[in-house]
Amino acid sequence: MNKLRVVFYARVSTDEDDQLHSFTAQKDYFQDYITRNKDMIFIRGYADEGISGVSTKKRVEFLRMIEDARLGKFDLILTKEVSRFARNTVDTLSYTRELSRLNIGVIFTNDGIDTRHKDGELRLTIMASLAQDESRKTSERVNWAVQRNYENGVAHGSMPYGYRRNANKEIVIYEPEALVVKKVFNLYIQGLGCRRIVNELRDDPTTKAQAEQWSFSKITNMIKNFKYCGDLVQGLSYTEDFLTKTRKKQTDNDKIVYIKDHHAPIITREIFELAQQERIKRSRMKDRK
Repeated sequence: MNKLRVVFYARVSTDEDDQLHSFTAQKDYFQDYITRNKDMIFIRGYADEGISGVSTKKRVEFLRMIEDARLGKFDLILTKEVSRFARNTVDTLSYTRELSRLNIGVIFTNDGIDTRHKDGELRLTIMASLAQDESRKTSERVNWAVQRNYENGVAHGSMPYGYRRNANKEIVIYEPEALVVKKVFNLYIQGLGCRRIVNELRDDPTTKAQAEQWSFSKITNMIKNFKYCGDLVQGLSYTEDFLTKTRKKQTDNDKIVYIKDHHAPIITREIFELAQQERIKRSRMKDRK
């Protein structure tokens, strides 16, 4: 009898201390599993590191495994849990059904599910639904924690040009870049357009290196950023769907958090407000054309 060609799929942690779900640990686990089954032969393992199980779109190794399945490179997939395979019920069922059509089974060793068995899909549907619901709850907990962080003044996201985070995660001014920011705002309120400002920075030997790759949109975003006058505005967008990770503009003003004088400003409030008046004026002139 020909032996089943077996692969395994693992979604492993990026935490070096998390040995339980490391690639090496799972490889040893599955090779031992295969050794104990004389009708199996190990082919290879596929592993994605530190990527959410909610969607398969960004899981390179998972998608490579599916493509290899279509090419007939193996007969059976081993994975520990449904939640490691996918936390999206639709993805779980669509891929396992496609694999079944290719005469490839999936065994979820910890969950005791084998898609080759008659009750496999029913049990898989239940487990996949539970895994998806756990992801939903996790997403809600994360969103709740993020909102509390907003209210407590904890800055999320990357820092804009001119700022850094210190060891205490506070927003602090980075002077070499702050000088450029001041120049941008001054040129803007003097009437120079964003493209002209970029050219000015590139022509100036003191700012040329920093502005070489800049675009006019960088200037536009800089002018609109409240952080430069010391204020922190967060919660302007939110994740609408935990499965697709789609973000939408926040329309509930109660969830937008505005903290005045949150950190040291690079631009005085007077200059910042003049820049906003100039920006609005230019926008109205553009609309009239």
